[in-house]
Amino acid sequence: MICLKIKEMAAEKRVSLSKLSRRADVDPSHLRKMYRAPCSVNITLETLNRLAWALGCDACELIEYTADGPRAYDE
Repeated sequence: MICLKIKEMAAEKRVSLSKLSRRADVDPSHLRKMYRAPCSVNITLETLNRLAWALGCDACELIEYTADGPRAYDE
């Protein structure tokens, strides 16, 4: 399963949700969904890239893979 670590990175960088929303040009309600359900929200790579830029990190730092959940290649 792939989960987003945007909330954790924003907290580490001391960037509020509203400030991140403005910097990355992401709708605040969509960003709140990312914060609340980091393992079930869908985002585009473009949005992931904008969030990474706004937080001053690499996009790979905003995602985490865990072995929980189904994998397509197990079917």
